[in-house]
Amino acid sequence: MKTTLTKADIVEAIYEATNRNRAEVKNVVEKLLEIMKTAIKKDNELLISGFGKFECYDKASRKGRNPQTNESIILPPRKVIVFRLSRKLRAALNP
Repeated sequence: MKTTLTKADIVEAIYEATNRNRAEVKNVVEKLLEIMKTAIKKDNELLISGFGKFECYDKASRKGRNPQTNESIILPPRKVIVFRLSRKLRAALNP
């Protein structure tokens, strides 16, 4: 059965591997995620060497359909974030 790695799991793993208390580790993880969000908003991309790249791009408006009423609608433009694996991580996953 697959399980999802949560923020709490990350905090717990770092807590067990270091001499820091949980509150301190949680603050560091929160700050890291905040820095990542800010970078993506500001630069539209975030590169983590050996892991991958998060890219944000604009998706144009498009035609859609309401499945309940079958009515055609125009979906507004929006931003989308995609993740691309680094070559090293891809090679590790697919030996």
